[in-house]
Amino acid sequence: MIPLSILDLAPVTEGSDARQTFANSLDLARAAERFGYRRYWFAEHHNMPGIASAATSVLIGHVAGGTSTIRVGAGGIMLPNHAPLQVAEQFGTLASLYPGRIDLGLGRAPGTDQAAVRALRRTYGNAEEFPSDVVELLGYFEPAAANCAVRAVPGAGLDVPIWILGSSLFGASLAAMLGLPYAFASHFAPAMLEEALDVYRGNFRPSRHLQKPCVMLALNVVAAETDDEAARLFTTQQQAFVKLRRGGPGLVPPPLASASAFAAWCTPQEKAGVDNALACAVIGSADSVRRGLKAFIDRYQPDELMLTANIFDHAARVRSFEMAMQAHREH
Repeated sequence: MIPLSILDLAPVTEGSDARQTFANSLDLARAAERFGYRRYWFAEHHNMPGIASAATSVLIGHVAGGTSTIRVGAGGIMLPNHAPLQVAEQFGTLASLYPGRIDLGLGRAPGTDQAAVRALRRTYGNAEEFPSDVVELLGYFEPAAANCAVRAVPGAGLDVPIWILGSSLFGASLAAMLGLPYAFASHFAPAMLEEALDVYRGNFRPSRHLQKPCVMLALNVVAAETDDEAARLFTTQQQAFVKLRRGGPGLVPPPLASASAFAAWCTPQEKAGVDNALACAVIGSADSVRRGLKAFIDRYQPDELMLTANIFDHAARVRSFEMAMQAHREH
């Protein structure tokens, strides 16, 4: 049975606030630890009212400190927004506080809009800088030589697994070249999934970090007592996606009355866009989720799955992840 992990988008729901979001994240992480999930990751986003994980490393520390065994990490840190030394220091600190439990996933997108990029005060030329920044960051985790002019303190000599994230062939090629594990954002950008897997697996070079390809795929999963109820809960994520595409991201909305209500809420073009972007999704009852997980795993042969679920009601969200793990174990 391949491991399951969780990507928490730290949703701020309508009528709530970031404080409650962080309490919910810790509660879900503790539940995930009990359920048997391997990792619990946050993703860096900025200037998005419905996502509270901007200070990603701080939130990782909050959750790692409130759990005991589950791995906690970033999926990911958007490297264009940061100096590699600062990232090494932050994750070196986390790895020192929580040894053997911290992961670092790296992405090359800014995770925000251009106004926020400017506000972050980082100048970034183009994507060609990303590989050199990754190599620089990897170097800071190497044991520091006696004559080293700059070292990460803490960080040097620590084991912090680094993943390359991606939704295109760029990340797949880089991860293969550096011999690093690769996580594909199939939960919102599945278009190049098969080609990216072929590039990564076909061009992988063994390294001291990894001897053979290791792929983690992200998947939307919403489980409930019936197929109709799961489809209703999923309308929260569908609405949020449409609002983002409309240029008006806001707090995470409550679900609509039914899946058909969502089709009436948006235009046919918007629904088609959502259906394409969220095509990698398993939505339904325990039996439907069991079949859906098996079909996805059989088709793409990932080494690990990272599940995400933007469900409005916290209790329903926890229950969904519990049902997903149960379904996975039964298939």
